[in-house]
Amino acid sequence: MATSPTAPKPMRARPLSPHLGIYRFTLTMAMSIAHRITGIGLYVGVLLLAWFLIAAATDASAFRAFSRFIFSIFGRLALFGFTWALFHHMLGGVRHFLWDAGYGLDDPEREQLAQATLIGGFALTIAVWIIAYAVR
Repeated sequence: MATSPTAPKPMRARPLSPHLGIYRFTLTMAMSIAHRITGIGLYVGVLLLAWFLIAAATDASAFRAFSRFIFSIFGRLALFGFTWALFHHMLGGVRHFLWDAGYGLDDPEREQLAQATLIGGFALTIAVWIIAYAVR
């Protein structure tokens, strides 16, 4: 007896996909999330850079408006956040490059690379800001 082509197919048992409830939250996961967030933050920083370039190319009043913003506490916080996002995202990219080359995939090295990304991002940001204020 032939089956009709429009007859429903029998259901097969499908494997359950892992979900967040069975994973233990690790620093590597947090760095993955932070890498995506800093990528978004870099877009905002590029908008600040575009504002600076447009203001510098137009007239003194436009540049004065940009300067008032960037030298305000909110502007400095935004610039500090952009600096951190830049370094953190860069170090996250280096970490992914090492993984793509086959290094640092085992358990202790993977966590150490995540710690180095976190600490290195803050250390480079603080170093750049110290140098900038010393030169200023």
